[in-house]
Amino acid sequence: QANTHQCQHVKESGPPPSSDDRITLVVEGTRFIVDPAIFTAHPNTMLGRMFSSGLEFTHPNERGEFEVAEGFSSAVFRAVLDYYKSGTVRCPPSVSVQELREACDYLLIPFDANTIKCQNLRGLLHELSNEGARQQFEGFLEDHILPLMVLAAQRGDRECHIVILLDDDTVEWDDDYPPQMGEEYSQTICSTAMYRFFKYIENRDVAKQVLKERGLKKIRLGIEGYPTYKEKIKKRPGGRAEVIYNYVQRPFIRMSWEKEEAKSRHVDFQCVKSKSVTDLAEATADPALDRVVTLDPPPVALGHEAPAEPVLPLEGAVGGGDNHQDEGAIGG
Repeated sequence: QANTHQCQHVKESGPPPSSDDRITLVVEGTRFIVDPAIFTAHPNTMLGRMFSSGLEFTHPNERGEFEVAEGFSSAVFRAVLDYYKSGTVRCPPSVSVQELREACDYLLIPFDANTIKCQNLRGLLHELSNEGARQQFEGFLEDHILPLMVLAAQRGDRECHIVILLDDDTVEWDDDYPPQMGEEYSQTICSTAMYRFFKYIENRDVAKQVLKERGLKKIRLGIEGYPTYKEKIKKRPGGRAEVIYNYVQRPFIRMSWEKEEAKSRHVDFQCVKSKSVTDLAEATADPALDRVVTLDPPPVALGHEAPAEPVLPLEGAVGGGDNHQDEGAIGG
């Protein structure tokens, strides 16, 4: 049996609204009887948009009720309704901060320290950090990362590997003895602010989610060693030199925009009958030469003529002998 809750809306002036103005919202089998005026007072929220222009944009069920917030519990919706009455939302103990955050995002209710009140400060600060990290990384993406991705794409590459260095990091590679680990194909960004951002694994998770939403693939973020300057050179037996570089641990980010990534890592070989031109004279002729193939009989020794082999008529053959005509043959 469905529960029913009445949410009174008391105006600062004037009589309270009559019961005829109220509507019924159904969330997870629970009915909430409310005055739509509390929603229209916040037109930027989803429910405010839903009822601000009249009921012609809504779709009530056969009982005239409105089913909203599908996928969310009645407990979280009951908590969210407090925003329309007091401007704040208190997270009940039975509702996680993440669930409350998802409901606020869906209903277009601001989720910040002024709006959300809860006992679980760790959960609240985590969600606020996620939002702050998303906004910060989107700025890094547009200002620093995307230009390097464009340069890689203009070279014909379909992936990009970027290492984040500190502003005061010094990179001095010996041209005669460069690092032997492929770092010469990496690109670097000197940004202490981005370095501090990427040192948190949860910020890297947010950045990875943003890159996925932007359509990139094979995204990897982490910490790796990066060579900065040459420390010394060792001479190996035989005269071969081994260079030793100083490595520092720095964040890296790697992503790909290759569409056919599953087909670029291997090559399939198949033996087929070649239709290519193998005659060099024909290949270079202009116009192309007509290929005429002549099959000459084998040479016959003098005085020893080979006996003539009987010619058997072929069904459907073209042409024929002088004294007979094969069935189905053309000519005669």
